[in-house]
Amino acid sequence: MTQKQVTIAELNAENWYECCFLEVADDQVSHIEPNAVSIAQSKFEPSLKPYAICFEDKTVGFLMFNSMEEELDGYWVYRIMIDKNYQQKGIGKVATQLMINEMKTLMNAKRIVVGYHPENKGAHQLYASLGFVDKGDRFGKEMAVVLEN
Repeated sequence: MTQKQVTIAELNAENWYECCFLEVADDQVSHIEPNAVSIAQSKFEPSLKPYAICFEDKTVGFLMFNSMEEELDGYWVYRIMIDKNYQQKGIGKVATQLMINEMKTLMNAKRIVVGYHPENKGAHQLYASLGFVDKGDRFGKEMAVVLEN
């Protein structure tokens, strides 16, 4: 897969509705909020930046990050999901790298943090492969991993 096939685009009038109908695999449902909830949240918290993930010009995923520093003096990834029909194809990894690049460009982010449920092995493998490190930080049911730039 080439990086050209995967793109991210700010959520807009053309792509937000498609994002609402994307679904994760059944065993992932308990690990992530529905995209519609995240999109609504972004309307009330303007520092949150929602994006559609596209593969070959089709909306296949959703991500959202905060453009303001939070806990651990970092910029937090709030959501990243790939529709169940497009998982296990490397799209999530490319989209996450594109998101990291976007965060570095927009906010000059030096520390990026993402939290996820410890049982979410897919998330663990993805973030570890991109250089995120578990420094033992925990927030409620979630662990937080950090990428230092």
